[in-house]
Amino acid sequence: MNFILDNWYLIVLALGSGALLAMPAMKSVGGGTLAPTNAVQLINREKAVVVDVSEPDEYAAGHVTGSKNIPLAQLEERLPTTVKNKALPLILVCAQGKRAQGAVAAATKLGYTNVQALAGGMKAWRAADLPVEKA
Repeated sequence: MNFILDNWYLIVLALGSGALLAMPAMKSVGGGTLAPTNAVQLINREKAVVVDVSEPDEYAAGHVTGSKNIPLAQLEERLPTTVKNKALPLILVCAQGKRAQGAVAAATKLGYTNVQALAGGMKAWRAADLPVEKA
């Protein structure tokens, strides 16, 4: 007990540094981990399939060129018929990346082995000046 009282500042320093180390991991929660430029490489080199889990009106306003729209609520029933090859890289996209990150778990549960969410979603895609298609 004396050690804690005599060295309280060391304990505060250790807790503070631990919190700072955990911040980058917490930032990526809910936003995906795949950068837009890495997504383009997956699409071009490994024939990745892009699935937009946004609602149809959001999809119509702008989406990744060549992507397929499956709203998040319909993902589990429609993904197996839309993307039959479960070994192909699968990139999930939404407006800001949070819904897509949640969809990763659903796609993994369906047996897809290489699934990633686009970090920042369509917002990051547009910020990187990558092509957007409108319906």
